[in-house]
Amino acid sequence: MTNSLKPFKLASLCAACMAVLLTGCGGDDDAAALKYLTLDGSPPQVIAHRGYSGLYPEQTRMAYEKAADAGADMLELDMHMTRDCQLVARHNSWLGDNTNIADVAAVNAEVASRKRTTPGVLVDVKYPAIPANGPAQYLSDELDANDPASVLKALVVDGEDHTNDWSISDFTMQELRTWISGKILDNASDRPTEWNGKLPLISAQDVIDIAAAKGAALKRTIPVYAETKNSYWNNKQALANGCGKPGSTHPFEDAVIELLEKNKLNSKDSPIYIQSFDPASLKYLRQAGMKAKGVQLIDGNDIDYRDGSMIFITNDEWTFISGRPYSWTLAGDARTFAAMLTPEGLAEIKTYADGIGPWKPEVLAHSVVPYKDGVGLKDVNTLKDTGLIANAHKAGLVVHSFTFRNEPGRLAGIFKGDPVQEFLAYFRLGIDGVFTDFTGAGVAARAAYDKELAAK
Repeated sequence: MTNSLKPFKLASLCAACMAVLLTGCGGDDDAAALKYLTLDGSPPQVIAHRGYSGLYPEQTRMAYEKAADAGADMLELDMHMTRDCQLVARHNSWLGDNTNIADVAAVNAEVASRKRTTPGVLVDVKYPAIPANGPAQYLSDELDANDPASVLKALVVDGEDHTNDWSISDFTMQELRTWISGKILDNASDRPTEWNGKLPLISAQDVIDIAAAKGAALKRTIPVYAETKNSYWNNKQALANGCGKPGSTHPFEDAVIELLEKNKLNSKDSPIYIQSFDPASLKYLRQAGMKAKGVQLIDGNDIDYRDGSMIFITNDEWTFISGRPYSWTLAGDARTFAAMLTPEGLAEIKTYADGIGPWKPEVLAHSVVPYKDGVGLKDVNTLKDTGLIANAHKAGLVVHSFTFRNEPGRLAGIFKGDPVQEFLAYFRLGIDGVFTDFTGAGVAARAAYDKELAAK
């Protein structure tokens, strides 16, 4: 998952109670005596966001194994579909920013030839084209309505233009493993880069296998937390590549169901969550027979530091990327992610999911008091509970928020550069889990929270 705060692009508990099941650890007597405010009263979960991505190239074997060793309760990954219809663990549909593909292309003519250079086309929105709804047009890769394969020419993902980059759907899983290696993505200038270009890409199946192997070695269950990324885009790419069963329009989600069934994970109590920013993906999965737990992710674009309210609509492509689910744009639905944050929206989510994954400032409103022009995250001095956790719990939904990072530039000023203080602010509200790039910081913060509870 991600978020898109535009100016700056946001961003030890006893070993015996590390994530025995999905939403919680059940623990020893000491842990059981603590009064957590989570939905089921179990300790808040530390979810390794793309593995230990703060220290190692994300979504690589090393990142996941190091996260498990550091005490992560769950291993999170994003899924896309390759040219040969395999589910690969990678955050973006394009490869230029989180792999070494540009370096490889400089010496590999075949890789170089697969760069997508065709521009996308502008499409009129179907809802009223007024400023309150965002731009009147969005960019699309569907160059020819009469030719489904035309989507393999441009590289436009849910309105986001990545012309002159490489698409993950133009490579087979074996090609990705053989040719391409991962590298640090977020806050790259602040994080170790010694492993950049040295760790091959891996599949979603690999992550499940890593979780099982590390769980066996560490004698605890380590669930996997997998996201169906850019589901509309992945389905169109997959269909153009000949993936899926005859007549199916959702080969991407169908592959997810197959992955669950293959690994005997398609049940309510299985150690896996399936998450998505797009409700259409989760709803299809339910209709197609997914019984595993699902989570509706909730994005946003920016913060109004006057009162901490969320900004969803912008005057550029970020409206389509992070302001509303892409399926809503396509359907002519002008609502934004804000609709999901209401009691009514949460009730709707409960019909097809088991939890929500909101962006952090949707849980704790960030503001600057007194406000003055030009302020930013570093100036935040006031936090206010939006009531989202309480409302979600009332609806029977767990809350897992993203993304907790250690870098000072990713922390509200009120935390004074201490990431543990940020974790604690959310733990005290009863959050059920936190996505973090820094597993160690999350585990340390939870230990501090346990100590705080024990002292009460």
